[in-house]
Amino acid sequence: MAESEAETPSTPGEFESKYFEFHGVRLPPFCRGKMEEIANFPVRPSDVWIVTYPKSGTSLLQEVVYLVSQGADPDEIGLMNIDEQLPVLEYPQPGLDIIKELTSPRLIKSHLPYRFLPSDLHNGDSKVIYMARNPKDLVVSYYQFHRSLRTMSYRGTFQEFCRRFMNDKLGYGSWFEHVQEFWEHHMDSNVLFLKYEDMHRDLVTMVEQLARFLGVSCDKAQLESLIEHCHQLVDQCCNAEALPVGRGMCRPAPPCRRPHAFQTPVLPLAPSQSSASYLQSLPLPGVGGKKVTQKGPLRILQASDGVSL
Repeated sequence: MAESEAETPSTPGEFESKYFEFHGVRLPPFCRGKMEEIANFPVRPSDVWIVTYPKSGTSLLQEVVYLVSQGADPDEIGLMNIDEQLPVLEYPQPGLDIIKELTSPRLIKSHLPYRFLPSDLHNGDSKVIYMARNPKDLVVSYYQFHRSLRTMSYRGTFQEFCRRFMNDKLGYGSWFEHVQEFWEHHMDSNVLFLKYEDMHRDLVTMVEQLARFLGVSCDKAQLESLIEHCHQLVDQCCNAEALPVGRGMCRPAPPCRRPHAFQTPVLPLAPSQSSASYLQSLPLPGVGGKKVTQKGPLRILQASDGVSL
């Protein structure tokens, strides 16, 4: 049976959340009953899709993509609800029927694995932008996200959350498989594979990549203006201080435009032990039944990462 429910309590006797399990992948409960409709969702050649594993820099990427594709001003983006302009395919709101009727060109987001996206996307019928992020940073953000949501009310420890992450017990399944599936298609003409760390290491190159991929033509002066606007967006994001994790406080975010603009916080795990060192101590699961090696998803990110994976 392809569809089932899986209970995932954070700690014994506390926090229970039922994920929707589809073909062995845990998905949020609102995906239940709509996966076939998603697979058959009508795709248009003018569509631009932004796909990420949760907490991979989706919000920042969507603003940069919107700015590049629409030529919008960062101040204007700050005044609008950008999420209304880029709906998430599988979310309850606004829903598939509304997204189907949006005027072209549509900008659509999703966290679904490659295999669950509309079949027309697999045929290269529209552009797909995928962003991957260092899992050590991602898991800290995902942990905070679970703790902040009333619907989740996660109260387990960070160590327990990491084990869930490593054992594919969170929504949207395995990070390793998610990244690997898209990497296998990174040479497809309709797929642009990006890395979150490169947005801080070399934003100029990333903006140029996006402009070429989206078919945005501009002269040197227009490109420089576009890049400066994108820098403003990234700086606005980086200037915010990090959130507390458990009883330990994160360091303020250092200046942007450098790899690892968001430092991994110090967590109450052990004296002088960080979340990165804790993750480093965990064994890595395999991808597709094989051990993760330097040729796997961690190797994909290593080139743009300042720390050893």
